[in-house]
Amino acid sequence: MTTLASPRRRWFRTFLLWSCLIGGFAVAAGYARFATGLSVTESRSPPRTDAIVVVTGGAQRVGDAVSLLNAERGRRLLISGVNEKTSREELAKLNPSAREALTCCVDLDYRARNTIGNAIETRRWVRRHDFRSLLVVTSNYHMPRTLLELRHAMPGVRFVPHPVVTDQVDVAGWWRDWHAIRLLVPEYLKYLIAAVRSKLETDPETSRLSVIIGGRKPVSPKPGELLGPEHDKRSRAATPLRGA
Repeated sequence: MTTLASPRRRWFRTFLLWSCLIGGFAVAAGYARFATGLSVTESRSPPRTDAIVVVTGGAQRVGDAVSLLNAERGRRLLISGVNEKTSREELAKLNPSAREALTCCVDLDYRARNTIGNAIETRRWVRRHDFRSLLVVTSNYHMPRTLLELRHAMPGVRFVPHPVVTDQVDVAGWWRDWHAIRLLVPEYLKYLIAAVRSKLETDPETSRLSVIIGGRKPVSPKPGELLGPEHDKRSRAATPLRGA
């Protein structure tokens, strides 16, 4: 019995070792392809689309999106994933060129909690306005996953990427810059997880895996009109003072 079991154990160990080596090589090769495919320059003249969406979370994203709106690359702009404490006035102070646009042509999404939530809220916004094409603004390293989530949520919409490139992340040196490695490796793993999840589930809005992976629902359960500083101001104004 022992004599027969030993060759089987050796075969299983050899098989397991080779599987790990091949799997590791495939992941490393995929990462290299992912990193080398990232844009290192920004588009100077992106095509005109129906509207623009920018995903918050990185430097220069909102500023670039507003510049594209002012350049008439889209009729309207959605800033998705805005912090609940950030008001339009604060955005205007951070982006002076956006002050006029913020009063007429910019919508703020306070509900999205992650990239999946960005896709869900963008889909609602697109359906509300019947847009057919979107200019997508986010950091270059975040663009692949963002496009993956958006295309999964809206297969009938045309997406034009506008990656934001900053000096803070040298994606061109993805194999030698430690800061770039620390940023890109987790992003690549998140991209792989998103790719697998999109194959297993058809609708991100009813996704159970997104809740398990993110630890919470991708969008806030509160209605959009009940979020943000403007709502807090209205609530305080509507509440009578004590003793009045």
